[in-house]
Amino acid sequence: LSRAGDAAAEERSVLLSNRAACHLKDGACSLCVADCSSALELVPFGIKPLLRRAAAYEALERYALAYVDYKTALQVDCSVQAAHDGVNRMTKALLEKDGVNWRQKLPPIPTVPVSAQTRWSVPSPGAPGANAPPAAAPQGKPGGSTAAGMERARTLKEEGNELVKKGNHKRAVEKYTESLKLHQECATYTNRALCYLTLKQYKEAAQDCTEALKLDPKNVKALYRRAQAFKELKDCKSSIADLKSLLKTEPKNTAALRLLQELNRA
Repeated sequence: LSRAGDAAAEERSVLLSNRAACHLKDGACSLCVADCSSALELVPFGIKPLLRRAAAYEALERYALAYVDYKTALQVDCSVQAAHDGVNRMTKALLEKDGVNWRQKLPPIPTVPVSAQTRWSVPSPGAPGANAPPAAAPQGKPGGSTAAGMERARTLKEEGNELVKKGNHKRAVEKYTESLKLHQECATYTNRALCYLTLKQYKEAAQDCTEALKLDPKNVKALYRRAQAFKELKDCKSSIADLKSLLKTEPKNTAALRLLQELNRA
């Protein structure tokens, strides 16, 4: 296929990614990394090569690089559980290795364009399903199948973020709500939950965090904000449970530790 040039780029990427999987099973992690990197040069932001390279980096104890690949994979498809689990493992490993400032030592995480985020929902001509992600994207999300819908959702979320910075939480809620109608994203739910907390709408805040946790079961912001909402709703048992779940992922999260101490004293 190499003689076919760019016309066979996607097929070559699939073959390289598949060979990388074999290298990974054989324990040849450096060869796996090389093949995945070549596959990603041909088709940027492919889910399988990202996950396989991340696994190889993890085996090589190059945790920062593994973290970046897992996070990048989640930008492409936030429903991939293997990537969520990988992020959690790498977070713990990097926290132990580099301490609380581990994020400052990370390489830059690339921003995945909308075109790459939506590519997996459309089968490639001539190669249906050949390079599909390991976990299917959730179905039935309004607007999620079109690049225009996702781009509009992102713009609305950013407008909401700007309104939060200006202290206009009520208007920000409206922007986030419009965004979620087009594309359900974990960060948009947690952002709206923050607004609801500020507006003292605690039931709505808890509901948004629950929706966020359906997309990312170990999301730290969702767990912390739901714990805050439960505290205000006088449901201390649920609040403590969320904080304990959060601390399994980030054992040194000072805000969570402080709130847990406060609840235990109550």
